[in-house]
Amino acid sequence: MKPKSTKDETDRLRYFARMLDKIRLHAEGQLDPDYHSNMGRGADGRLTNFLRVDYDKLRARAQEGGTDHEILEWRFANGRRLDKNDIEIWNGFISKLGWNDLASDYLAECKAEAGLSDRDDIQTLGQLFEVEEGRMP
Repeated sequence: MKPKSTKDETDRLRYFARMLDKIRLHAEGQLDPDYHSNMGRGADGRLTNFLRVDYDKLRARAQEGGTDHEILEWRFANGRRLDKNDIEIWNGFISKLGWNDLASDYLAECKAEAGLSDRDDIQTLGQLFEVEEGRMP
């Protein structure tokens, strides 16, 4: 099973819903094995670092249950609350990840593995996920 989109938001914060979805699907044995090796790493790791939360603690909290909003509020109650500027910075980062940055080479490798090297319209990892997960042609 495929996780939510990188575009899905929790209280305006992109990607958090996707990370929690991967945690939940994995716990239920429903997450496609292709996603297992990057859990808590890659963009997951970037977001948990940005939120200043240990991935394993977040995973444990998500497995206790609750909505995405409730779990984000738990995080804020146990650390710093993001303000509008923080959210804009994160959303800008995650929406462009792979486009002329530290993840560009990784994006090129992933596109090649997926047989999509000729797709110049795929310029970010988020766009690649949308194509691979069937949300974008």
